[in-house]
Amino acid sequence: MERGPGPDGARRALGCLLEAVLASRGEANAVFDILAVLQVGARAAEGVGEGPRGSREGGSRAEQSPQARLSPQSEDSEEIREAVRACGRLFAALLERGELFVGRLPSEDSVLAGSQGATRKYKVWMRHRYHSCCNRLRELLAHSSFEVKELALSTLMRFVQLEGVHPLEKPKWDGCYLFPHQLFKAVVEGLLSLEDDCSLLLSQFREYLEHDDIRYHTMQAATDIVVRVANRYLEVPFTFWNNAFTLLSAVSLPRQECNTSSFYVKHAKLSQTWKVVHLKEHRKAFQLMWLGFLKHELPLGLYKKVLVIMHDSILPHLAQPSLMIDFLTRAYDMGGAISLLALNGLFILIHQHNLHLPAYLVAAFAKRLSRLALTAPPEALLMVLPFICNLLRRHPACRVLVHHPLGHELDSDPFDPEEGNPAESRALESSLWELQALQQHYHPEVSQAASVINQALSVSEISIAPLLELTAFEIFERNLKKKCQESVPLQFIPAQGLLGLQDDLCAQHFTLS
Repeated sequence: MERGPGPDGARRALGCLLEAVLASRGEANAVFDILAVLQVGARAAEGVGEGPRGSREGGSRAEQSPQARLSPQSEDSEEIREAVRACGRLFAALLERGELFVGRLPSEDSVLAGSQGATRKYKVWMRHRYHSCCNRLRELLAHSSFEVKELALSTLMRFVQLEGVHPLEKPKWDGCYLFPHQLFKAVVEGLLSLEDDCSLLLSQFREYLEHDDIRYHTMQAATDIVVRVANRYLEVPFTFWNNAFTLLSAVSLPRQECNTSSFYVKHAKLSQTWKVVHLKEHRKAFQLMWLGFLKHELPLGLYKKVLVIMHDSILPHLAQPSLMIDFLTRAYDMGGAISLLALNGLFILIHQHNLHLPAYLVAAFAKRLSRLALTAPPEALLMVLPFICNLLRRHPACRVLVHHPLGHELDSDPFDPEEGNPAESRALESSLWELQALQQHYHPEVSQAASVINQALSVSEISIAPLLELTAFEIFERNLKKKCQESVPLQFIPAQGLLGLQDDLCAQHFTLS
C-alpha cells in the first residue's frame, strides 16, 4: 500500500492499516506500521517485523518493511497526530472487544515460542504492542509541537478511562477497586519533566483533576515521583520543581464531603470500602503530597509561590495543618520577604488551627509585635492589638506579661529583641508595657483597643477578619461620618464678635464698622 504525499496521504494510509488490523488478526503486523510513525528521533517501534510466530496472526506481513509505507521518523506533526488518532482508535477498540491479554503479562518470546493456543498468543502479543504504543505516546508529551503533546495526553487519558472499565489485571477479590495505576503514573511522570517546561500542558491536565479518582491518584503518583527524583539526583533541575509545583497547586479539594462523586473511570456502583470515595483519604493524600514536596530544598522563587497560596489553598485542606510548622519556620529563617510571607502562615496556624506552642515562643512573638506596634500606623494597630489580646486568651500562661508584679519600661525591659532564639529572649520575664504606652495614643480607637488589657479579658476571642484590610483612608472616612451629640467647644472663653476676644491684639488696634 503506497501512501500519497502530505497529511491526507498519511491519513488514508493509516486508515487502511487500522481497518485491516481490526478486520482480521492475520493483518496484526500492520500495527508496527502505525507505531513507526510515533517515533520521535528514534528507530521504529520495538520488535519491527515480528509477528506471533507459529500462528496464523503472523502472516506474510511480517516480512514486509513498514518503511515502504510510512516514514518511522517523520517530523511532520500532522502525520504524527494522524498516527496518534489511529492508535487511539485501534487500541480503544481492542480494549472494548477484550482482545488484550488480562493478568500478569508474560514475556513475549516465551509465549510465542510455547505451545499455547493462537488466541492467547495474539492477545499477549497485542498487549505488548499496546504497551509500546503507550510508551511512544508518553515520549510525545515532550514533542516540540504542542498540538502533538495535547493529543498524546488526551489519548493516554482515554486509555486510562478504558483500562478502568476493561481492566487488564484480575481483581484480587469480588468488589475490589481497580484503576490503571501503572499507566496513569507514567502519564504523570511525563508531565513532571526534568527538561521541558510543561506548564501549558499541565493547564490542559487541570480539567481531569475535577474528577475525584483522577485527583486522588494524581496526588499519590506525584508523591512517589518527587521522592524518586529527589533521591536520584543530587541537584534536581529547577524545571522539575517548577512543573511539580504547577501540578500540586492545581489540586483543589472540596471543603466538605459531597454525596455525589465525579469519577473519570465509570463504575456501576461505588463501594464505601474504597478509599478513593472518602474526602478524609483525599486530605491524607493531599497532606503527604505537600509535605513530601516541601521537605526538600526548593528554589527561592518557589518558596514565595508556595507561601502566597499557603493560607488559602494548602492549610485549609490538610488533615493536620500543624505539620506545616517545620516548613514555615525554615522559611521564616530565610529573611526578607519570605519571612514576612511565612509569618502570615504562622499567624493562620495560631489563629485558626489552635497551634499549641510553648509559652516562651508565644510570649516572644507577642513582645516582638508589641515593640513594633510602638511605631506602627493606626490602621495596623487596630488589627495588631486585638490579635495580641487573642494570643493571651488562647495561651493563659502568657498573661504574666500583663500582670507582671514589677512592670517594666524601655530602659529596664529584660526582653532582648535582637535575640534570634525565642527561648533565650527572656520574653516571659518582661511585660507588655508597650500596650500601656499605647493607651496614650493620639488616635482614640487605638487608645481604646490598648485599654482592653486593663480589664479581665473575655473568654471568647475577637474576630480580626474585618480589620485585616483596613486602610488609613477608611478610618478617616469612618470618623468623618460620625455624628456628635453636641457641638465641641474650641475656646474656654466665649468670644464677643469676630474681634471680641479678651486681650486680643487685633481688638486693641482695629474695629469693625
